Amino acid sequence: MKKKDWYENWFSSKYYSILYQDRDETEAEQFIERLVAHLQPKQNSKMLDIACGEGRHAIQLVEHGYDVTGIDLSYKSILKAKEAEGDNLHFYVHDMRFPFYMNYFDYSFNFFTSFGYFDKKRDHEMAAKSFARGLKKGGILVVDYLNANFVLNNLVTEAVIEKEEYTFNITKSVVDKHIIKDIRFKDTEGKDLHYAERVAAFTLTDFLEIFGKANLTLVDSFGDYHLNKYDEQNSPRLVMVFQK
Repeated sequence: MKKKDWYENWFSSKYYSILYQDRDETEAEQFIERLVAHLQPKQNSKMLDIACGEGRHAIQLVEHGYDVTGIDLSYKSILKAKEAEGDNLHFYVHDMRFPFYMNYFDYSFNFFTSFGYFDKKRDHEMAAKSFARGLKKGGILVVDYLNANFVLNNLVTEAVIEKEEYTFNITKSVVDKHIIKDIRFKDTEGKDLHYAERVAAFTLTDFLEIFGKANLTLVDSFGDYHLNKYDEQNSPRLVMVFQK
């Protein structure tokens, strides 16, 4: 039986939502509002939220009058997301490396560093090509990623975070051009648990190569959730807008 990858184990665990329960959802919602205002999609545009989690951003998009589909590898997350399904909102368990619909979507979104999870470059290229295949000609893909240079220059190597009855001991390191976040803690019965997040330290140059092979062209880039200009060293985010 194939061993599960880190993202399958971690995102499906109850501890993931406990550790990240204080994420700034208002900032995330405002980012999407700014993005919609910038892109100005037509009413009823077909949209795909890739790695949608429990669907909160897909739900926000559908409220603007768009037809939205969310996909995620986590069955648990999709089960939760399906509670909000409606005529113009649907969720499916799906691996981003494989095509979903072909030449179907006007816009696709990959929010909040939901890329770069795989060990092999080939898998990232497969994902990029599946993103492209799902878009109509002229369609838009938005990829929101960490800015690797900024993260590496400001890496906090150790932290202790207390949430509910858990004390999370977190260490960060860089191994084989991947940013590794080790998360260790004890469960309520005192058992030692260990999870790890592993994200590729992709730069803009890397993305241009990966998505260029998928015949996608970069048409815009931003460095934060206020859509300010991207700066390679100082921007906290790398938000890329590609066109098919």
